[in-house]
Amino acid sequence: MQKKLAIGWFTFTCCEDSSILFVELLNEHYFEWKKLIEFRHCKMLKSINQFGPFDVAFVEGAISSDKERKKLEKIKHISKYLVAIGECACTGFPSAQRNNFSAELQKEIKPLIKKFHLLEKVHPLESFVKVDERVPGCPMDPNVFLKTLDNCLKKFKVI
Repeated sequence: MQKKLAIGWFTFTCCEDSSILFVELLNEHYFEWKKLIEFRHCKMLKSINQFGPFDVAFVEGAISSDKERKKLEKIKHISKYLVAIGECACTGFPSAQRNNFSAELQKEIKPLIKKFHLLEKVHPLESFVKVDERVPGCPMDPNVFLKTLDNCLKKFKVI
């Protein structure tokens, strides 16, 4: 039986454009990937998901709450390799644009931050965990993602 790459795909604060692009890439690569990848956690593909362990966790989105931070730390703990997907995960932006609001706007959104239990600032993944690789872009660059996935398949000796 061929070894498969055990992956999880997670999203946090973002527009999930890279997740949509990932699903679109499945149109071209499904039969190839089906032989090589075990999708343990991917809510956009499966209704029943397994929370680890993962060879690779692909994480899209910035971290905007303590709840998200804690989940990200759990994901990192049960993953051998973590890939930041998209600009929000890599840099925090554009989700982190509120970090640069004027003092007046900051004051205006303060009640919402409190109401929804958000962090004062929005952060990229690397503010809280070690990121092993990055796929930048908004949405991610599909060619960089395909190269990164290929690197992961080689790194974990699937191909």
